[in-house]
Amino acid sequence: MDSNLKLKKQVHQEFMEYLTLHKQRKTPERFAVLDHIYSTKGHFDVDSLYKSMLERSFRVSRATLYNTIDLLLDCGLVVKHQFGGNMSKYERSYGNENHNHVICTTCGEVREMENDDLLTPAQLKKIRKFTVNYYSMYIYGTCSKCTHAKNMKLRRLTRQSNKGKANKGKKQPTTKGKR
Repeated sequence: MDSNLKLKKQVHQEFMEYLTLHKQRKTPERFAVLDHIYSTKGHFDVDSLYKSMLERSFRVSRATLYNTIDLLLDCGLVVKHQFGGNMSKYERSYGNENHNHVICTTCGEVREMENDDLLTPAQLKKIRKFTVNYYSMYIYGTCSKCTHAKNMKLRRLTRQSNKGKANKGKKQPTTKGKR
């Protein structure tokens, strides 16, 4: 069986159990949202999820999306990230590799970086009374694009400042007597 199909079947079953346990309705829309999230990798926000579902000709209201995301968060099938700013990003929690989030504090770009060796199996065993499903880390800094742009701006300003100082020392021609 295809591993992605197996994963979808597993999360479908977990969501079904969660909905039953919490006496929630098992609507086709909720399962369509779950299936869509587990058909793609990476981060998403509710707006991009809404547009993506519309592109695939599945109409679902934003209210249904928000409510379903809340259920999936509570169920543990989706995780929420706040990388900065006011917008929340989400990603599926099952089938994800352990990874770091590298976040530029200047432009807000978020990249993922695998971190297979962050915790060794022996270290994971030391975490008692806790089953680790996966883990991620947030690393904040400045991306190379923003650093380069800042350096270029600084060079331009330094050159302009030096030109201004050089022109200050020169005598300006006078226009006395010429009319």
